[in-house]
This record gives sequence, structure tokens and C-alpha cells, in this order.
Amino acid sequence: MNSKKNTILVIEDEPPLRKLHTITLEGRGFKVVDCEKGAEGVRLAASVKPELIILDLGLPDMDGKDVIKQIRDWSQTPIIVCSVRSEDDEIIQAFDLGANDYVTKPFNPEVLVARVTAQLRKSVTEETGDTELVNGNIRMDLLRHEVFLNGEKVMFTPKEYDLLRYFMVHRGKMLTHKQILKDVWGPAHGDNMQYLRVYTSQLREKLEAVQGNHSYIVTEPGIGYRMEVVTIKDADQAAGAA
Repeated sequence: MNSKKNTILVIEDEPPLRKLHTITLEGRGFKVVDCEKGAEGVRLAASVKPELIILDLGLPDMDGKDVIKQIRDWSQTPIIVCSVRSEDDEIIQAFDLGANDYVTKPFNPEVLVARVTAQLRKSVTEETGDTELVNGNIRMDLLRHEVFLNGEKVMFTPKEYDLLRYFMVHRGKMLTHKQILKDVWGPAHGDNMQYLRVYTSQLREKLEAVQGNHSYIVTEPGIGYRMEVVTIKDADQAAGAA
């Protein structure tokens, strides 16, 4: 079973640098998707939904600043520019368009990894207020993409993880079927109810196998689902009664 990893999209036209990025980032546990053209990078940003983008400015089909502009029309995914351009006006323009960081070539790969980690931590904190999500005896480490039930690490598939994270972020709220499908699977899957039923069932099985008879995810017939807000005391009592 594959565990969820932070995905980094690398948009770089020089093959040796793409290889360097891949070796360095995968060696630190990231998943890397790469391409050499800006237009392809914009499409991948929408379809792959990476946690972070590393972007060169000198691309064969378009300027990297235009890539930033297009992505910022619909996404706040962190973007780190990695470019040979070191002029102040280029750096300022990149930041003005929405870049989160700027690294000039040549660069130290370890410094780039440190900046990637820093941007991911900042992004997670801005979204959820913390780098961890806790509900009862469920704890999610959002930086490492790890889930712990009663202190024990439990493996989830990437999509199970995404769905659990969504429930955890919105715990206590009523979520409609269409809302969950749109936000977790994308706008094109708004009517694919079977996806949602199957993955919600899988989540329940894994959670209840550890948590006993306590059900975290409640079905609201004809509407959607709600994750209950559970205290550790409630979860321990439910597990003890199982």
C-alpha cells in the first residue's frame, strides 16, 4: 500500500537540473512530477494538485512569470522560483505575481530542500492553523502525511488520506456529497457518488478497527456526512466498551 507523500511539481527545461531536483527531493521522501514547458506545468498544477511547485523562468514556450500568473488565477499552491536570473527587477516581479520564494542558480540542493520544507510548513499552518490535526484518538501529521490511531501509525492510501484530512479539517460540520466530491476529487467528479461511498466505508473500517465501536463519520441520509468532534475521553470510553 502506498502512503501519501507531499508532491512537488518541477517545471524546468534543463534535463540535468530536473534529474538533480528529482534525486534530491525523492531522497527526502517527496514525490516528484516534472515537465519542461510552462503550458504543461500549468496543466499538471491543475490535474496533479501538487503541494508545492519549483519553477524555472526561462522556459522554451513561455516565460515562467506567466506561469505564476496563470496558476495564481485559481491556486495558492506555494511556488519557489529557481532561476539563473538574479536581477532585482526579475525577483521583484516574480514576488509581485505571487511567487513565495526565489532561489538563484547555481544553488545548494540542501538549501533548496530547506526552503521547500519551510514553505510546506507555512502552507499547512495557514490552511489549518497547525501542522497537526487531532480529533479524539486520531492524530494527523500534515507535514509527514502520517496518521496515528491510539498512538499507533496506520497506513492509508493517498485518497483515503485526502478524504480523512478533509473530514478532520471540517470536523463538526455537515458536508454535502457534492461538496466533498468537488473538494477532494475535483469539479469533474461532483456526481460520482460511488467514489465517496467506497472511500468513506474504507475510512470507517480502518478507524473502527482501532477505535472499537465508536463511529467518527456520521451519515446524514440524502445530504452527506459529518465527522463528529470527539474528545480523547469519549474515544477511550468507546474503545473500552468494545
